[in-house]
This record gives sequence, structure tokens and C-alpha cells, in this order.
Amino acid sequence: MKLNITKNHLRNITKAGLFICVIAIISQLFPSESKFKYQFDVGKPWSYELVTASFDFPVYKSEREITKERTALLLNYMPYFKLDTAVVNEQITQLIKDYTKKNPGNIFYIDFIKLKFKDIYGHGIISSNNLKKLTEDEKNSINCILPDREKVVKNVTELYTPKTAYEEIQREAPEIVKTYDNLNLYLTENLKYDSITSEIAKSDMLKNLSLTSGMVQTGERIIDRGEIVTPEAYKVLNSLKIEYQKRNSSVQQSALVTIGEIIIITILILLFFLYLYLFRPRIFENLGNLVFISLLILMMVGMAAIAIKYTDLSYYMVPFALLPIIIRVFFDSRTALFAHIISMLIISFMVDNSFQFILLQITIGMAAVSSLKDMTQRSQLAQTALYIFLSYTIIYLGFEFVSEGDLQRIHWQSVLYFAISSAFLLFAYVLIYIFEKMFGLISAVTLVELTNINSDLMMKFAEVAPGTFQHTLQVSNLATEAAKKIGANSLLVRTGALYHDIGKMKHPEFFIENQMGGKNPLLDLDFEEASRIVIRHVTDGVEIAKKSHLPEQIINFITTHHGQGKTKYFYNSFINANPGITPNEEAYTYPGPLPNSKETAILMMADAVEARSRSLSIYTEDSINDAVEQMINAQIADGQFKDAPISFRDVETVKSVFKDKIKNIYHTRIVYPEVKN
Repeated sequence: MKLNITKNHLRNITKAGLFICVIAIISQLFPSESKFKYQFDVGKPWSYELVTASFDFPVYKSEREITKERTALLLNYMPYFKLDTAVVNEQITQLIKDYTKKNPGNIFYIDFIKLKFKDIYGHGIISSNNLKKLTEDEKNSINCILPDREKVVKNVTELYTPKTAYEEIQREAPEIVKTYDNLNLYLTENLKYDSITSEIAKSDMLKNLSLTSGMVQTGERIIDRGEIVTPEAYKVLNSLKIEYQKRNSSVQQSALVTIGEIIIITILILLFFLYLYLFRPRIFENLGNLVFISLLILMMVGMAAIAIKYTDLSYYMVPFALLPIIIRVFFDSRTALFAHIISMLIISFMVDNSFQFILLQITIGMAAVSSLKDMTQRSQLAQTALYIFLSYTIIYLGFEFVSEGDLQRIHWQSVLYFAISSAFLLFAYVLIYIFEKMFGLISAVTLVELTNINSDLMMKFAEVAPGTFQHTLQVSNLATEAAKKIGANSLLVRTGALYHDIGKMKHPEFFIENQMGGKNPLLDLDFEEASRIVIRHVTDGVEIAKKSHLPEQIINFITTHHGQGKTKYFYNSFINANPGITPNEEAYTYPGPLPNSKETAILMMADAVEARSRSLSIYTEDSINDAVEQMINAQIADGQFKDAPISFRDVETVKSVFKDKIKNIYHTRIVYPEVKN
């Protein structure tokens, strides 16, 4: 069975795939652990709803309480040391052997050495570092483990270090013993710290330490809105948080949380796609636009997720206002605000205080789209960043005044985060340029730059084809006024009008507005050839536009400003000159396409009406009205506007604007009287 997949089906499948990809990526960006939805601190009022226990949980002691009890338990703890009882005999034997070898015949006080060494080693020789540690820990006694695993307790004050042991021998030794310089070499440590036994003993003692101090039963009231979080309430809330996170760490709970996240993300993204489908079909039908907006949403969610999961930075430093600013520059305020709200609702499930976050972000979204109606200058971006910072700060302080009621408790550091976030918005200009190149979009800033008639291309246009240049200026003025009246993009149609006849630069002599009353060379050619030369100005215009790197949206005005109309002068002339012969329709018809937007439809009407107005023999109100009606009605009859989303009411409004403008252009002037001799 052969599948018949059309381009429309393929486009719909791609959109569905994009929808699923957005949901999947956002789901992966969500924190792996479920966050506790309340943020609280001792001494602050509770700003959420009434909280009751949904399950039984223990009340955990505070860190201070645990530390205090731990310290009390460890007061009776004594560390363990291994006592080596064999080392004393080894050292005595070695000492006598070494002394006799160096001093043969001398009498050495063997009994004194044996007695003193056994006494000192019996008390125990410990390293100076271990003795210092025992003193710092305020330990008075230690447990000594003998070779037979018997345990004895020794007082720390009775212990020696190698240095104090040597000093003790020197204090009581006869002179002949004192003269022996290497005596200290035979005084080594015989008390070694037993870390394993010590840690086991410490763990056994701490097993008796209880981490809880009570239970909260299911349904028990914990705290209500407006109540101050006391130390006791803080302990209960913190215990609820610990148990909540423990429960969500289980496989079943994690699966349920993930399913819940996917449901929420799916609904929110679906609502956004549905909005585009119902109210912005031009955006929805363009796959590039959908990818662009989806990428912006993923970028915002991704930056928030990185700030929350992988850094210690505040998520308020993320420039969330970039989303509405960039979308507003390329599309419209409503779409920008809708996308911003959807994104912030998704991110609100990642942050601590969701209510405060949503309040702040919706406010700055409104400030962004309101302050940036048309971005035609770079300075507007700085102004918008300032307005967003002020909105951030004012709303935050208002919220803190309500919830805290005390200036001392306000976290002023958040204002610094707002300033950093607002400063990052200045990079929006660079991003706008990048997105223009990546997705073939066009911003108001670019349009303003293109309308500069002092640019190299416009200056050359005015020099090579001055008549056509003046025609484009008049068409631009007509189209701009009409676009303003029907709510179309006036800046876009103005720019398109300036470039729509740019192709006449190649052969300006073939067009009557550049002939300055001279002979028209087209009259010497046959009708088909003359028609092809006139039609060629469209393809020549596209060639010049691409060579000059003009955006596709402007090239669209060049290709559609005649639609699929005919070169009526030569077409009618052929019929009159050759009665009964069917003309070659293709030779006299513009290749199109037809106008596909309000702006391109307005330009087609303005171009035809301006050219028609120049051919009027007299300029009266009736003649101008008739000319406008005839030209536009003829275009409607030819089906030139069937692909353009323009209504009959819009067309009537455009007609009215054209009539008024042309009357103003060709109004009657007063004849100045001459001075009589």
C-alpha cells in the first residue's frame, strides 16, 4: 500500500514532532528531585495557605539541639590506645649493648636504667601530637588495650612524651648516665592510637542519641497564613520538608512526580500552540517561526534550570525579559506576553517561592512589551532595561513590605540580582541580529536602516532612475498611510515600497518615468518583446536585491507587487492590432506570486493607483475617485488578492486613504498675479 504524503501532511508531522521535542527537553530540564513548595524562615510571617499534615511524620531536632546532646554524650567518651609492653625490654637491651660497645670496661647503672625505663614505659609514652589532641578535646583519661586485649584506664597526666620521658630520666640519673647523649634514641612511643576501636566505641555511644522530639499526626494543623514562624513551628515545617523529600525519593513517588510534570508541561505548551493556531495562523503556518519561538522558550527554561541545579547563583539573575523583548521585536506584543507567561509558569515549578516569582515575572513581561512597541533605535533597549529594573524593584519591595512588615528583614541583595538581570538585557541587540540571520526574520531596526535613502543603493537608484525613484517615494507614502489605517506593519510596507521597482535600475530607459519626454524605445519593438522587457524588471529587481543582501521579506514585495497581472498596454495593443488572433498569455503576464500579506496587497494597490494618477488629464475629485476605484476594483476582479488576508472593509479604507492623499498631492494652486507695467 503506497502512502500519499503531501507537503501539508509532512509539515503537520514536523510540527507535531517539534511539539513533542519541546515537552521532552523541558521535562529533562526539570530538577530530578521534587522541591518543597514552601519557603520559610524563623521570625517571618507565613505567606501561604493553611498547612495541615497529610501524613504522620516525626519532628526532627534542630542542628543546635543535636550538637548539644552529642557534645553531652561524648563527654564520657575515652579514646582507645594500644599499649606495647614488649618494647621496653628491647630498648633496654639495645641501650646496654650500644653503651658497652662504645665504652668497654665502664660500669653502667644497669639497675637504674631498667627501673626507670620500666616505670616510664609502664605509664606509657605517647606522641606529642596525640597528647596535644587529648588536651584540646579535654580528655582526662584514655583506654589502654594490652596485648591480651585487656583494657585498662590511664590518666592523661601520667603519660609521657619522648621529650618528657627523657627529661624525667635526666632529672634523677647519675652523672655518668647524663653524659650519655643518645639516651633519647631509646625512648619511643609505646601508646598508639587505635582509630578503629575508638570510632566503634564512639558510634555505640551515639546510637543512644535520638534525632526526633515528637510526632505530628495526619490532619494536625501546622501553620496558617499570616502567623509568625516561631522556632518550634520552624522545626515542624523543616521536618515536613525532610519527610516530603524522603517520600518523593522512592521509585513510585518519583514516577508520579515525573508524570505530573509532563502533564503540566504538555498542557501549557499545548495552550501556546493552540493560541498560535487560532489567533496567529501566519506564525503557526511558518515552521521556522515555530522553531524560533520554541527555541527561545527552551533557552529561558534551560538557563533557569542551570542556575537552580548546577550553580549557587540566584535564578533572578537570569534575564527572563529577553523572551518577550525578542518576540516583540519580530512579532507582536500579545504573542510575546503569551509566550513569556507560559515559560514563567513552567519555570515556577522549579523555584522556591512560586507565587512571588510569577508576580515578578508577569510584571516585567508587561513592562517589556509596553515599553518596546517598535524597536527602531538602540537606545530603546537601554530604556526598556531600566523600566524592567524599576518594575522588578518596586513590585519586589511592595511584596516584601506586605509579607515582612519590617525593613530590617528585607533581602536587599535581591535588588542587586534584578540589576544584573536587567543589564544582561543589553545583549538582546546582538541576539536579535543573530536570530535575524539564522531564521530569516526582520526586525524594526533593520527596516529603519533599509529606509535610509542616503544609503549607497538608494543613492545609486536616485541617480540611475530618478523618475522611478520619485515614483517609489510616492508609493511609499501612500502605502504607509494606508497600512497605518488598517493596522498593518507600516514600517515594513514603507521599506518594501522603496525597493519594489529597484529592478528598473538595469534598463531605466525603457520606462516612461525616466524618459524625460523623449522617444520610448519600447515602441520600436514588437508587443511581446516589449512586454517581456517590462516584466523583466521584477527578476532584475530580485537579482539586485540578493546581490545587495536584502532580506527575503523585502524581496517578497518585489516579486508580488504586480502579482500575476498583465502588461495591459502591450496586451491590449496586440489585441487591437491583431483582431481575431489569440495572444500568447504567458508573454504578457507577470510571473507572480500573488500578494500573500496585507502589506504586499497594499503595495500592489498603491503602485497601480500612483501610476494611474500620473496619467490623468485633469485632476478633479471625481476623476481621482474614479481612477482609484477602477484600478483597485480591476485588481480584485482579476483575483490578485485571493491569497492575501485582507478584508473588503480594509480595501475600502485603503481606497479612502489613497483618494485623500492623491487629492492633496494634486490640489489646485493659486496663480500669482504679475505686476502690470
